[in-house]
Amino acid sequence: MRRRTIMTAAAAVTIGAAALPVRAAAAPGGGEVHAGTFEKIYDPSVGQPEQWYVNDHTIVRGDDGTWHLFGITHPEPADPENERHFAHATAPALHGPWTRRPYALDYDPAVGETHLWAPYVLKHAGLWYMFYSSGGPSESSHLSVATSPDLWTWTRVGTGILFTDGYDTRDPFVLRLDGRWILYYTANSTPAGGNHIVAYRESTDLVHWGDKHVAYTDPESGTFGGPTESPYVVHHAGRWYLFTGPRPDYVGTDVFVSDDPLHFDVADKVGHIASHAAEVVRDVDGSWWVTHAGWGQGGVYLAPLHWR
Repeated sequence: MRRRTIMTAAAAVTIGAAALPVRAAAAPGGGEVHAGTFEKIYDPSVGQPEQWYVNDHTIVRGDDGTWHLFGITHPEPADPENERHFAHATAPALHGPWTRRPYALDYDPAVGETHLWAPYVLKHAGLWYMFYSSGGPSESSHLSVATSPDLWTWTRVGTGILFTDGYDTRDPFVLRLDGRWILYYTANSTPAGGNHIVAYRESTDLVHWGDKHVAYTDPESGTFGGPTESPYVVHHAGRWYLFTGPRPDYVGTDVFVSDDPLHFDVADKVGHIASHAAEVVRDVDGSWWVTHAGWGQGGVYLAPLHWR
């Protein structure tokens, strides 16, 4: 149940307002942090001869006000090892209508990439950075980066590879903290397996990253597909919140709270959201939203995110 999302290079197809909204078939959540009703905002299958999925994804607003969605994608059914392109869609507003665009990036086996998973995009010093999982040799995986001046054309920084870690390394998320950058990702306590963890590394330039540290350790152990995928860390009302999953099933994300963004504990769960590969998004009016997507889910969904 790794991060995935992909899109076709066919001509752009506009998803009209008639396609909105559709409710997600998801179990209820609850707790101090919880979500409202999920509504479908993007269906990658519209105008296509087959059904497509979007899995792990990222949503950002460009300098001109256009919203961009990037993610893992592939025709149904799930085929993670062949997810080799990043989906791209755009919209004038967060809730759409979304327009399907050609792939944002294609995998490059010449630089050691075996797939493209779980993009995360941010802007720094006038340049957009896309962090992503690019695969690698058996029992190891690369995290990579590409940059863009405009969110449309992406170029790898060298080979793209930032660092290599063990079995479960994927799903990067990056935030700014006290003058440095923190890159969170899912991993294991040992390269060949062990407890599922949310790891992190630090950088001053978004390209050179330090040693591996641990922000969260789960009691569950294994190799891949554990409950610490899609980590997303949010600062709200003076505290830090870690969103991660799938927990306990494919469509499920737990939320943990801490005063320290580099340390979360399993005992500090404060919420559950019926979402897979959840991303937290703030709209232009300051409202909070959370996403849902995945294999067999029919597209990308959005729900209001509530804090208590």
